[in-house]
Amino acid sequence: MNALHISIYGRVQAVGFRNWIKENADSRKLSGWARNASDGSVEVFLQGDEDLINELLALCWEGPSIADVEDVLAQDSSIQESVTSFEIH
Repeated sequence: MNALHISIYGRVQAVGFRNWIKENADSRKLSGWARNASDGSVEVFLQGDEDLINELLALCWEGPSIADVEDVLAQDSSIQESVTSFEIH
């Protein structure tokens, strides 16, 4: 199992990005969370199968249809054993 912390920049708040991430994470059986950051970005934590995480990371550049993604930054993270599902904060 791997973990990744992702920050997504652009017009990504108030466009359904967190729900879109949750749907895509759930369909890949990834756990983690998504939340709006104070700088206007969306912050995401994912953990699970490395290939499935990388698949969703690549999709983050597209996002939901009304989003306008300008940048996606990702860094390896530590596994959080207490996180067993995907939540929106």
